[in-house]
Amino acid sequence: MAIRDDEVVHIRPAGLTAAEAVYLPEIIKGFGTTLRHMFTSWGQGKTNRTLQYPEQRREHYKPEDGGLEPSNFRGFHRLNRDEAGRVKCVACMMCPTICPANCIHIEAAESPWDDREKYPAKFEIDELRCIFCGMCEEACPVDAIELTPEYDIVGLSRQEMVFDKNKLLHMYDITIDKKPM
Repeated sequence: MAIRDDEVVHIRPAGLTAAEAVYLPEIIKGFGTTLRHMFTSWGQGKTNRTLQYPEQRREHYKPEDGGLEPSNFRGFHRLNRDEAGRVKCVACMMCPTICPANCIHIEAAESPWDDREKYPAKFEIDELRCIFCGMCEEACPVDAIELTPEYDIVGLSRQEMVFDKNKLLHMYDITIDKKPM
């Protein structure tokens, strides 16, 4: 079925005004906005949102000082342990299914324990690919995956930033006393 010429709607963009064609008034408006922000930010002290990292860290930056609300922050992942110290994950595949960045990879195996059918034989998260949206944390039915307040982990290669099951469980061990922000 072909489209007839009388069915086609031609849309022409509006032309520029004389002031817009010269660009100079628009440039002056832009400089005015920049200068207004510069002069209104001086002398306000505590409302300065610049963080002098590494001397000032995010966890010391309180909301009353102009910092972020603690509930809005999501850092690196961890795999939680159950009461017996085992990995809490039941390999239900909800987190890799919902992940928009496709950075979670799980290989399930038959569980050696009687209280669950499966467990993750392999669990990897590519932290460089992750967008830290928190959907994996929300999708997990057993609260096995969690985002921590840690944000300053450095890797010298891409492979170092792919967190396997052992590294994720180690994140649990070092962040168990830290309250999620």
